[in-house]
Amino acid sequence: MNSLFPLLLLSLVYAIFLSNALPVVRLGFYGNSASAAVTVTVGSSPADNFTSIQKAIDSVPVGNNQWVLIQVKPGVYKEKISVGVDKPYIYLQGVSWDTTEIQWGDHGTVKDTATFTVMADNFMASGISFRNTYNGPIVQAPAMMVYGDKVSFYKCAFIGIQDTLGDMQGRHFYHTCNIEGAVDFIWGFGQSQFHSCSIRSRGALLGGPGYITAQVRQSPQDDGGFVFKYCNILGNGKTYLGRAYSIYARVLFYECSLGGNVVPQGWDPWKSKGEENDTTFCDSTCSGPGSDTSHRVAWMKKLEGPELLHLVSLRLFMDKEGWVEAQPVPPGWMGSRD
Repeated sequence: MNSLFPLLLLSLVYAIFLSNALPVVRLGFYGNSASAAVTVTVGSSPADNFTSIQKAIDSVPVGNNQWVLIQVKPGVYKEKISVGVDKPYIYLQGVSWDTTEIQWGDHGTVKDTATFTVMADNFMASGISFRNTYNGPIVQAPAMMVYGDKVSFYKCAFIGIQDTLGDMQGRHFYHTCNIEGAVDFIWGFGQSQFHSCSIRSRGALLGGPGYITAQVRQSPQDDGGFVFKYCNILGNGKTYLGRAYSIYARVLFYECSLGGNVVPQGWDPWKSKGEENDTTFCDSTCSGPGSDTSHRVAWMKKLEGPELLHLVSLRLFMDKEGWVEAQPVPPGWMGSRD
């Protein structure tokens, strides 16, 4: 009898959750199909289930193992939001990053200041802007911090100044996103690919060049790294493509369009100074006014063959089991992965 109690309790929690939810919604991806077991809405209408995104997330049962679709209606949501480690399989769906925005203005350190934090595995978001509204002197003020594994974003925007997107740990996929900042605005230990994204530098705010990436990789065997594939690098201020937050930092820009805002040397050693040969920084087969590699730092890697293919291929680099395909992506939102 006692062994049945946890199952009965979980069933009761789901029953309460379902009583406040909408019918199942079918979501298509890659010619397959996936079902969101539950759909809830967030908005200002009396017909919506919640007026707060955090409350909608909190309503998901602990230990959830089925995709829950949270549809966020257009509007500006002034909330600091966290998806706990015990809330996996959440898909947060907005209408577009122009019409659906989450914003907060905390700053000082990265701990507990992000507008949105993802601790859970198997999280998705699409059509939403995540903004840190702090606009004072340059300090850490993240818009997004991602700690979970198998996390993906489609047509989302991340807007801030310093440390905008903390890609902290785990495997992450960003497709057709807009990422904006001035200093180290894509940073962390993550193993991530950025596909067809717009990367906008605000380096002019510094009175000098900014830095797009600050990647951390702890050893040559570490799988981590940032790969930018078919992205557009633009902005209103000069910027480095990245600086090394650790000796073994690894960042690749592949077939990207590099604007004139990219400084000729391209890369900065920072914390790998004196050991630059252990750092893997490369921009390969890029185009645009910032793509001339003749003035790049001498220690920039020239990746080719299997080493280049390993990073460029989504499946080889971070998706051997096909988790990206297994997530529910609305038809027309994904485009090409390769």
